[in-house]
Amino acid sequence: MEEDVDFRIRFSSLCFITDHVGFRGTIKSSPSDFVVIEIDEQGQLVNKAIDDPVYKISKVQPEPNNFAKKTKLDLQNLSFEERSNQEVSTLAGCSDDDQNHQSRSEKEDTVKDRASKGEEGKVDIISSLLDERTNELLNQFAGDVKEKWSSKTELIGPSPEFSLGRILDKNQRAILHSAIRQKFPFLVTVGKNSEIFVKPNLEYKELCHLVSEEEAFDFFKYLDAKKENSRFTFKPDTNKDHRKAVHHFVNKKFGNLVETKSFPGLNYNASNPNVVITVRFREKVHKHRKRSLVECPEGKVIHTAFTLRKENLEMFEAVGFLAIKLGVIPSDFSYAGLKDKKAITYQAMVVRKVTPERLKNIEKEIEKKRMKVFNIHSVEDSLRLGQLKGNHFDIVIRNLKNQINDSANLKERILEAIENVKSKGFVNYYGPQRFGMGRKVHTDQIGLALLKSEMVKAVKLFLTPEDLDNPVNRAKKYFLQTEDAKGTLSLMPELKVRERALLESLHRFGVTEEGCIQAWFSLPHSMRIFYVHAYSSKIWNEAVSYRLATYGSRVVEGDLVCLDEDVDDEHFPNSKVHLVTEEEESANSYAIHQVVLPVLGYNIQYPKNKVGQWYQEILSRDGLQTYRFKILE
Repeated sequence: MEEDVDFRIRFSSLCFITDHVGFRGTIKSSPSDFVVIEIDEQGQLVNKAIDDPVYKISKVQPEPNNFAKKTKLDLQNLSFEERSNQEVSTLAGCSDDDQNHQSRSEKEDTVKDRASKGEEGKVDIISSLLDERTNELLNQFAGDVKEKWSSKTELIGPSPEFSLGRILDKNQRAILHSAIRQKFPFLVTVGKNSEIFVKPNLEYKELCHLVSEEEAFDFFKYLDAKKENSRFTFKPDTNKDHRKAVHHFVNKKFGNLVETKSFPGLNYNASNPNVVITVRFREKVHKHRKRSLVECPEGKVIHTAFTLRKENLEMFEAVGFLAIKLGVIPSDFSYAGLKDKKAITYQAMVVRKVTPERLKNIEKEIEKKRMKVFNIHSVEDSLRLGQLKGNHFDIVIRNLKNQINDSANLKERILEAIENVKSKGFVNYYGPQRFGMGRKVHTDQIGLALLKSEMVKAVKLFLTPEDLDNPVNRAKKYFLQTEDAKGTLSLMPELKVRERALLESLHRFGVTEEGCIQAWFSLPHSMRIFYVHAYSSKIWNEAVSYRLATYGSRVVEGDLVCLDEDVDDEHFPNSKVHLVTEEEESANSYAIHQVVLPVLGYNIQYPKNKVGQWYQEILSRDGLQTYRFKILE
């Protein structure tokens, strides 16, 4: 296949494709030449119509974290249960009062968050409904969440959750839901078939990037209390742009429940323009919510699943456009994996807080952007990255010709190549779409900067222009020259959703290490971890080439092999990985197709031969240690 010369030089290690002479051709001459159809966890193509009206997306839980990998990345730390033997600091005083809250609240109708008998009662309720061990683990889980958030680092992978077990009595479940959310506003509770799960409240975490944790704690307690005619007031704020961001967050997330208004604060004047934001429940919506909670006592968030067809459209641009049309934010969308831009792609997606009817209403509008949505139906939860069996490709190869100095019949060469792949397989390298086709900056470079916590460098690499004269690159060039985020925003095209989100945050928080951390949080989670995935994928590619150059196709002592021939998933536990012994090498006990190589990660098992040494040298070369495989999430 013909490819970019610069890319071939940069990734010259991708040399072990096949030993067949092969042929040459061109792919992706047009989007219709490259059709990608996602395969869901049931093995079904997602472009097929759903016949069963109660079809549900599978929510199979991920395998234990210490995975060995064939190709794809899943950098996860030990789970909460696996770390139960470590010392965990529980959240101290989580139901204590904000001592200054009353001074900034509205007279008698304001919710008072001081510790009270009622508050203590909620703690007693939790103890009365849960056994001692479960209550202890709940506190440990909450402490872990707070500890990680306080360190401003998170593990890569799906959000952790903790099960409180099944509680058959509906009223007891409702009481426990409320008690836990009042004690731990930074957690959310979800009910599934009478079982209650506790998860980190990502909206709480997001609000903590705009206001103090003290205010976020009080605000979510206020929301959960649902006290009619009550109000909540944030601290006085002189920054108009910051107030606008707080208004935007509250209305985007909870606009169907509450409304916000700004009022002059105490001692307001021209030299001290402090303004306070007050939140109050929408009267009509609130009454409706009370009725809906009777029908759905566990107050589940609406999730709507659908299949997205897009053509010649970048993934994040598509999500950004859908978010605008539906009045939500990009992080409300979840999906199993990213798809190519120059292609026609079909993939499963889930959007939060949007009903199926509302999604159907925008079908005609999004067709103008070369998108289509179908298979629209309600589900119970979001999707996770990697929650798929794989992808089906229909690829058209054009401009077929022989390799240089090959005089064989072209048709015969093509048939030989097909048979060679069938019988011998090939090395499944990560391709150009994982690293980007830019000439100046590749995604793996940004990932390395993130892993080294070099946030200013990561942001500047993200905003580095290519040598092309267009509005996007002119805006990026202006930013690197001036660090003027506000001025760059005026130059950046509206459709560049990611760049604009980053610039808006940089304007608010500044181009400092801390400001760049805050700005990075403005990007969707799937995008934030994509760059670390790219770096680890590049190292995996190089590791494969080194392994084959060093040992060829024979299986040697110290190799890692997969023992389960039926495993068709790229993620499997270490229990299915075996370290080849000297005796097994001599006996030729294993074949090359059984050898697996790990993707860089935390607590990952590496080969015990020259390949394992190579991994350590690479980590040293790039200034990394395995414990650094946690990133800002």
